[in-house]
Amino acid sequence: MNDVDPASAVRLWHESTPGAVVLDGFHALKHALRFGADVRLALTSDKESVLALAAELADDLTGTLRRSVVEVPADALRQLVPKVHPTRVMALAVRRGRADNLAELAAAPRRSPVVVLDNPRNLGNVGAVVRLAAGFGATGVVTTGDLDPWHPNAVRAGAGLHFATAVEPLALDAFPPGPLYALDPEGDDIRSVTVPDDALLAFGSERHGLSPELRERADALLALPMRPQVSSYNLATSVAMTLFHWGGPN
Repeated sequence: MNDVDPASAVRLWHESTPGAVVLDGFHALKHALRFGADVRLALTSDKESVLALAAELADDLTGTLRRSVVEVPADALRQLVPKVHPTRVMALAVRRGRADNLAELAAAPRRSPVVVLDNPRNLGNVGAVVRLAAGFGATGVVTTGDLDPWHPNAVRAGAGLHFATAVEPLALDAFPPGPLYALDPEGDDIRSVTVPDDALLAFGSERHGLSPELRERADALLALPMRPQVSSYNLATSVAMTLFHWGGPN
């Protein structure tokens, strides 16, 4: 990020938005910077408030934000995004490279699982899962199907933590190596199973569950404990329970 004047910053935003990742709000920008994102432009209508947040919540980034965030008029900020985040800051970053993600997913030995979302349909849930995966130290999040896990709504829900873990859409035949454990109501109680560090943990879509192809390929089916007559957990909740059972970061 380089210092630019407000007028040039607005012009650069329009020029740079196609293909860029929009970081919506202070926490998304904070996480992206902490995990090495290439942030090209950061704008706010109240730089003093941004720096106050940094002093309170991210003092490691205060100097970077002081140098890099450009203050523009509030009206200009409102014209750039459909809805300005309450923290009044937004940024543009370069999407994490596919080659880097694939290398990280395939690295061996793998010390933490990969979360697989099989044809997810809800972008907010995808972002929530990315946030969980980052918090638990999972190697990455892989999605199948036609939904882009880097869609702006998913990145918003992930609070910038797409840059903290490898997030990639992949076909079933391109999955990284490792035993595939699929969550399914007909599986063995997860509490009876030790989940290995190199596991692929697969979760079905919110409405249709696991695809037949993925279910057939699974090395094991696991079930989360659930009260009878309750049909299912939220996707992000299921991922959180499974990663908690695995063990999380040491």
